[in-house]
Amino acid sequence: MKDRIEIVDADITSLKVDAIVNAANEALAPGGGVCGAIHRAAGPELATTCAALGGCETGDCRITPGFDLPAKFVIHAVGPVWGGGESGEGQQLASCYRRALHLAADNGVGSIAFPAISTGIYGFPPDRAALIAVRTVRETLPDVPGIARVVFCCFGEESRSLHEAALAVTADT
Repeated sequence: MKDRIEIVDADITSLKVDAIVNAANEALAPGGGVCGAIHRAAGPELATTCAALGGCETGDCRITPGFDLPAKFVIHAVGPVWGGGESGEGQQLASCYRRALHLAADNGVGSIAFPAISTGIYGFPPDRAALIAVRTVRETLPDVPGIARVVFCCFGEESRSLHEAALAVTADT
């Protein structure tokens, strides 16, 4: 299973994968950070299509075409805003990764790239988020055999290192 997972420090909008995951807000509106970069790279049709979807609840996902992106699809995952960890944030974050993988599989996606969901303006501690992300993907991959490649696309050395450490830790579980 480890050979199905890779970790890179790159611009998610430039990756050659079937689907990229957007760290979206509940309105699925263009925002800052990863969300803003994806919307800018995909073109204005993405915002129009997202607006027609009527939003998305925290922990869930929606899928749209990738428009001007190299990726065929964008999966919009609404991660939790960190509130101290006592309000189910970990379960909501895990749900984002699980739902994105299942939605990808349902749409014939063979490769998918994830950003570090909720670790930007939403304030989720990056070390905890990386562990939840990697553990959830490892646990979910047996249920989605059509997905041959999962990329954790990190922004910066710190995020990459945290995801590599999480991958090493979860290899034993």
